[in-house]
Amino acid sequence: MTVELVRSSAHDSDVLFAARVSTQGEKTLDQAQSGEEASEKRDRGLINYLMRDRHGSPFEHNSMTFYVQAPIFVFREFMRHRMASYNEESGRYRELNPVFYVPNAERNLLQVGKPGAYEFRPGTPEQIDLVDQTTREASTHAYAAYQTMLEAGVAREVARIVLPLNTYSSMYVTVNSRSLMNFLSLRTTREGTHFPSFPQREIEMCAEKMETFWADLMPLTYEAFNLNGRVAP
Repeated sequence: MTVELVRSSAHDSDVLFAARVSTQGEKTLDQAQSGEEASEKRDRGLINYLMRDRHGSPFEHNSMTFYVQAPIFVFREFMRHRMASYNEESGRYRELNPVFYVPNAERNLLQVGKPGAYEFRPGTPEQIDLVDQTTREASTHAYAAYQTMLEAGVAREVARIVLPLNTYSSMYVTVNSRSLMNFLSLRTTREGTHFPSFPQREIEMCAEKMETFWADLMPLTYEAFNLNGRVAP
């Protein structure tokens, strides 16, 4: 999975002036315009208070835009989160590249348990080989069919229907920190969370990379998120 931070306007100080306007009004304007960084000693407590008591709106006054390359099935899961702006590569307007996701040998293959409480375990060597071989064969066959239709003059929007969900696509995702925290709470597995989540590994890989970028941009907010059980405020 590829995740790149394209641009951002996201700082812990964005949370502070948005929160303090409720009690200080216009007195916060100089702070908001100055771009002054948050002080760990002075401001950590306020950010933690906002996170702990779930005063969430101050965490919305920032923006991060990510470029993501991942299989189509991962994007379908992304877009279940109606908390971001998305623009995805279009199979109607361009010929899609023959790039397909094939799970590596470390990917757990066995699903044990009941819905909502599955446990995933490693596959046998035979299952690993089966997944690898079958996925490669199906992807190669599907792309050959896609090319055959394109060469016959069939429209791209029709020819693409034979391509599998493991075809790679690309998109831009723009999100604020409150929405990103909601996404991370649902799409990462961490010890000590208030509400454990069990995401599919492939989308978790994307979430982990987004989290790394965000942690560098807003370290005090990130610290408070983890201290308070990784619950979006």
